[in-house]
Amino acid sequence: MEQYVEIGSLRVSRILHAFIENEALPGTGVSREQFWSGFDKLIHDLTPQNKALLAKRDHLQQQIDSWHREHKSSFSFPEYKAFLERIGYLEPDVADFEIDTEGIDDTITLQAGPQLVVPVNNARYAINAANARWGSLYDALYGTDAIEEDGGAERGSSYNPVRGERVIAFAKQFLDQTAPLPSASHTEAIQYSISAGRLIVELRNGQTTTLTDASQLAGYTGNAANPSAILLKHHGLHYEIQIDRTHPIGKTDAAGVKDILMESALTTITDCEDSVAAVDAEDKVLVYRNWLGLMKGDLSAAFQKGEKTITRTLQPDRSYISSTGETITLPGRSLLLVRNVGHLMTNGAILDKAGQEVPEGIMDAVITSLIAKHDLLRNSRFVNSAKGSVYIVKPKMHGSEEVAFANELFNRVEDLLGLTRHQLKIGVMDEERRTSLNLKACLYQVRNRIVFINTGFLDRTGDEIHTSMEAGPMIRKNEMKSTHWLQSYEQSNVSIGLVCGLQGRAQIGKGMWAMPDLMKEMLKQKSGHLLAGGNTAWVPSPTAATLHALHYHQIDVNEVQNKLKVSIRDYRDDILQIPVATAPQWTQEEIQQELNNNVQGILGYVVRWVEQGIGCSKVPDINNIGLMEDLATLRISSQHIANWLRHGVVSEQQVLTTMKNMAKVVDQQNAGDPAYRPMADDYEDSVAFQAAVELVVKGCEQPNGYTDPILHRKRLEFKAKLASKV
Repeated sequence: MEQYVEIGSLRVSRILHAFIENEALPGTGVSREQFWSGFDKLIHDLTPQNKALLAKRDHLQQQIDSWHREHKSSFSFPEYKAFLERIGYLEPDVADFEIDTEGIDDTITLQAGPQLVVPVNNARYAINAANARWGSLYDALYGTDAIEEDGGAERGSSYNPVRGERVIAFAKQFLDQTAPLPSASHTEAIQYSISAGRLIVELRNGQTTTLTDASQLAGYTGNAANPSAILLKHHGLHYEIQIDRTHPIGKTDAAGVKDILMESALTTITDCEDSVAAVDAEDKVLVYRNWLGLMKGDLSAAFQKGEKTITRTLQPDRSYISSTGETITLPGRSLLLVRNVGHLMTNGAILDKAGQEVPEGIMDAVITSLIAKHDLLRNSRFVNSAKGSVYIVKPKMHGSEEVAFANELFNRVEDLLGLTRHQLKIGVMDEERRTSLNLKACLYQVRNRIVFINTGFLDRTGDEIHTSMEAGPMIRKNEMKSTHWLQSYEQSNVSIGLVCGLQGRAQIGKGMWAMPDLMKEMLKQKSGHLLAGGNTAWVPSPTAATLHALHYHQIDVNEVQNKLKVSIRDYRDDILQIPVATAPQWTQEEIQQELNNNVQGILGYVVRWVEQGIGCSKVPDINNIGLMEDLATLRISSQHIANWLRHGVVSEQQVLTTMKNMAKVVDQQNAGDPAYRPMADDYEDSVAFQAAVELVVKGCEQPNGYTDPILHRKRLEFKAKLASKV
């Protein structure tokens, strides 16, 4: 039961109130009186607008549902499009413009590279992600399936020299491709040195050579004659050739090379939203406290590894001697963005004057920005934004009115906290159908603060299904990836980003590689995100970031974007193609297979969310392949089953039977987890199982198909259940 402090016309949870007054506010230059009175007014001024926007979502959906029911046997695309324009779902065109955001860090404007997303409530993961700006190529190759295990190259508990040789051969080939030597290979090198501002490479045959492109030498550490690291730059990304002839690996290499240290995760989205289970003040304070630790640079995490206690902290910046003898510094940590929640949810951590929970998105905007002021004022061990900006990713907005509301919210937060106009930057996630169709109008509303757009298969497809729920049964989930609407959406996002001037000024992002154990396949496939024009893309781990960085050395994204700019077109008609199955001929076996796959995924994720408070984790799928799951995965799976239920492809009894069968599978998959509570022991008593059932059976009536309302309610129910037993 929350305990509240009355302050003005707000009732603030005691734990949140104490955190803000004792930890977040001191040092920001914002007085206690100024903060609470301004926060109070902001909440009561903007909450009615927030509610009105949500009501408009519901009204539009009701109209679309009715239209599809009335035109089920007489669908006409021109009539459908005209209807969407008439109700305001499809917005009028916006005249051409280019964004005018100022004060963006070079990491965003000048570099293309991987992006991590990490649940900020897990301090250890958050520190690992922040430190993933640099990663060992040798470790990433050796410890994953990126290197084959045949011919005696298996991974094991001790070092395998056969595997090590393959890693080194891969790395030397990488050097030859990205830092070529005229008429020689890095495999022939026996000594690296710096002389007269040039890299000198001594070869086995006694000759010396240098880089084909001398400008690639960015710096070095140690003695020029015997450097400990050579810093090179290619396609805007750095990497170090690390040299240590006393190291177990370095002493086996003719040139003493022990590793290649890659600049990897350029940016990290520290997430308060989809990968976090935060349902009350206690949860929110953990989220905010870790964000504060990141902004002040003093976040640490201790954990046991065997008999040792290991403490993780943030890495310092990296210093080098440039080719001209000057000291240069590169960031030692990923540039941190913070993802707030969207406009939908409320949270009981703060109540308004009517006793109602306040919009959580408003709460996040104020408190995460307040905390980020510590970085802006340099109340920190390290600098996050050298340009003095705060980067807030805003998800799940529907159309330009909602983006305009976010802009107004940011204006008000800047005024409250004494920030300059547009110091709060925004990342707009293109993950809802109404935003995809009206993306240009959305970007116009934040043309002075936009720094990031992206696409995502899961949420976007979940919204696609829910929006057209009444149009008919949808095609199978895996078939969605090859649909015309999805390909057009991906192309449209890049095209609009380029038309609106994001090239060289902001990030155009692509979605997550969800299989952290399948790095060989990622290396084969994820270059497609660069070829599509993305200058960043999501990866599930620091190791994946290091490997994905290889793609940005293989492909010059700026050149790709230049080519794409000559073939820009309007994709909206293509995006509006609904993925309804026309005269499906699915067998009962195929239907059951689809149902099993969706249900197993739902249960595997929901049971951890509801009963362990884990918002993002590697969840084994029905084939025991670990997938990085968050709320977006849950949304598409639950909406897909809800759609098939709605149109009689499956029955409610079939769904319930499948859920019970799959609960046993999930129980078995989690048998080694001592914190896990089996669902099949008592389906009626399992809060997680009942949550999963509700997500599907009541999927059609969930706002825009979001899973958050049910999950939050069930998580609170489970926490109350635990508390009652104490």
